[in-house]
Amino acid sequence: MSAADVPNLVDGRETPAASGDWLDKHRPGDGTLLCRLARSGAEDVEQAVAAAHRAQAAWARETPVARGDLVREIALRLRERRDELSDLVAQETGKSPSLTRGETDAAIEMGLFVAGEGRRSYGRTTTASVPHRAVSSIRVPVGVAGLLLSFNTPLPNIAWKAFPAVFCGNAAVVKPSEEVPASALAFARIAHECGLPPGVLNVVQGLGSEAGAALVAHPDVDLVSFTGSAATGRDVNEVAARRLAKVCLELGGKNPLVVCDDADLDNAVRWAAASAFSNAGQRCAAASRILVFDAVYDRFRDRFADATRALTVGSTDEHFLGPVISRRSRERILDAIAAAVLDGARIVAGGSAAAGEGFGVLPTILEDVPRDAPLSCDELFGPVTTLDRVRDLDEAIEVANDSPYGLTAAIHTASVHRAMRFAEEVQAGVVVVNGGTHGSEPHMGFGGVKQSGTGWREAGVEALDVYTEWKYVNLVTDPAQT
Repeated sequence: MSAADVPNLVDGRETPAASGDWLDKHRPGDGTLLCRLARSGAEDVEQAVAAAHRAQAAWARETPVARGDLVREIALRLRERRDELSDLVAQETGKSPSLTRGETDAAIEMGLFVAGEGRRSYGRTTTASVPHRAVSSIRVPVGVAGLLLSFNTPLPNIAWKAFPAVFCGNAAVVKPSEEVPASALAFARIAHECGLPPGVLNVVQGLGSEAGAALVAHPDVDLVSFTGSAATGRDVNEVAARRLAKVCLELGGKNPLVVCDDADLDNAVRWAAASAFSNAGQRCAAASRILVFDAVYDRFRDRFADATRALTVGSTDEHFLGPVISRRSRERILDAIAAAVLDGARIVAGGSAAAGEGFGVLPTILEDVPRDAPLSCDELFGPVTTLDRVRDLDEAIEVANDSPYGLTAAIHTASVHRAMRFAEEVQAGVVVVNGGTHGSEPHMGFGGVKQSGTGWREAGVEALDVYTEWKYVNLVTDPAQT
């Protein structure tokens, strides 16, 4: 291995793939080669799962307080190495260092939140219908967890899964996206430096179709937690369900942001731009559908277009947007825009690749996109949003709900009555009033309905329900023995 090689980490040791093969990873900012990552397959997954299986029982015997204390140490070590980690993610993703520092902070906060659950790992006691019987509930680990990650926010993504997984007493095998291999390895290295036992957290690099598929199908993986597209999520669910594994899917979104005729338009424009275009639109919670009341549509469109054209694409602190993650992603996004235009859509802003090297796409607004067109229905995962006129709140809710997804939604209005009705009737797991469609925090459960997931929630105390099972203990006593 060379210094630029990113290996697997299995049972506390760093190793290349069994095949000896490597994959190239390029910098999104300029397209140059950043590193090589191990191209792992079924044999590598077998070794990682076996290591996790061997380590899990002893790790589960540690108390929740002890496991929480170690999670805290990992989070604090991440804080000590904040700048180093942020620079690494900036290299992998093309984002500005200021953005990646914010993401590193989010990963740290997730660790600190989970660590606190070591002192709050509550069950409950209840009564019974027969005398001298007490019933209590306790959390127990699931076993071996397979964690499959997206590329869009590398450190928060691994933190949201790995911290609760190991805190709850599981051992884990992480399969990061092939686009962000080094940040996942850095996280695992830090965990082991802090004393996490070998085998409790393993990292297997490679392609989803090879290493990821083998991990999902492995009979000794008790829980699969996957973040990615709905199409891949369906495949994951089908394979894991055949052996009745527990499955947590956090999938896509086609998230609506509604602008009412009483909205503060400047605030709505600001949040629409942030929700649609930050992180180059590579958010499951991105606002990819902007629904605007007809009475203010023209005014909002013009202001939104001006704000969008003012955005620039680059990877320094002066730029708001970074590039998309790969050349393939850029071409897919540009092809989708071109197809929409051929079908009659009109480009209001953007619509092309950004100037210069790298994989940048100009932030793009389209209008006159049919509501049943692919661009209105399918998650694109890029800096592209559509504008749609609606008559009133009734039509806004109808259009918002006319989607296979139901992850997040936002409404901009001065009316608490409109806001509450929208919150009650929109089909989404997260609703925001007078803000963006994104921005969840570690203490907030995150997830969606319909094709946005399988009903579990990540982050928050709700994450503990993913990574544990409930055990009910019945204690029957005999007063005659006292």
